[in-house]
Amino acid sequence: MRRSRLAGALLSVLALALATTGCGGADPGPDTGRTNAAAPQNAAAPADRVEPLATTHRPRLPVTVDSADGRKVEVASADRIVPLTGSLSEIVFTLGLGDQVVARDITATFAQAAKLPVVTRAHDVSAESVLSLRPTVVIADTSTGPAEAIGQIRDAGIALVVVEPAKSLADVGTRIDAVAAALGVTAAGTELKNRTERRIAAVQKDIPAHEDGRKPRVAFLYLRGSASVYLLGGSDSGASSLLEAAGAVDAGKESGLTKDFTAITSEALAKAAPDAILVMTKGLGSVGGPAGLVKIPGVAETPAGMDRRVVSVDDGVLLNYGPRTDQVLKSIVGQLYANGK
Repeated sequence: MRRSRLAGALLSVLALALATTGCGGADPGPDTGRTNAAAPQNAAAPADRVEPLATTHRPRLPVTVDSADGRKVEVASADRIVPLTGSLSEIVFTLGLGDQVVARDITATFAQAAKLPVVTRAHDVSAESVLSLRPTVVIADTSTGPAEAIGQIRDAGIALVVVEPAKSLADVGTRIDAVAAALGVTAAGTELKNRTERRIAAVQKDIPAHEDGRKPRVAFLYLRGSASVYLLGGSDSGASSLLEAAGAVDAGKESGLTKDFTAITSEALAKAAPDAILVMTKGLGSVGGPAGLVKIPGVAETPAGMDRRVVSVDDGVLLNYGPRTDQVLKSIVGQLYANGK
């Protein structure tokens, strides 16, 4: 809700959660997860819309680009675009090409895309739905599947460009450039990349200094209560780069978790010893909010659990690593340091 903006394990968990609860597919509800009284009432609210570039860029096509699946793809028209992940949709809309987008992934939850037909759910693409919309170009990433559906779209003669997923702040510019090149708007890509990097840097300038030299330890928990999914993020969860950019320590990574996610246990949480917990907003809601969160074994015994120190960010944008990452980072920083901690 790129990458996930996403590590492979998280994608499979998302698929399970969507299939069993439908939680991941609905538009974001109210932010019920903020427990820090000093935090803004709607810290994650800016993520509800994307902000297209002020300058209009017309696609210069045809172009031939290198696809991440090892193919060379010629794109002759960007009149009807289908991005197959929410994070890719975000980039296309922000480049100023939203009017040409004819479908969306279920994780494209921002307002401008809300009325578009859904053709993928948790990276499970419906080739028939895509083809029925007569796209001129389809953009996917390496996590998009199943392979049979991707092959069916390509075999129909549609230009299908695959890009690498973004896993950290360092990938933001590369991913924007790749999408912009595929759509024939390289100048727009450069403009958007520069804007995004400037905004991220501006947020980082306002991060409070740590007088004692100790950075807050933050654990990223992936939660889907109705599906009984409770995971602790490790070094490859996708959240480390955000937490480090916010002046924090990824507690799961620091405690030695080298995988993307591992099942939450009291022992793992005790070793991570987080001062705060980062969650997706709907994930927090799925366990009954902060009161339910501390009932998960081990959470109440952590410093974060004892202080009820929870940072929540909208599911559809947290791990996208794209044009709205500055907003994500600002939300994390605002909530994490709300009491000057």
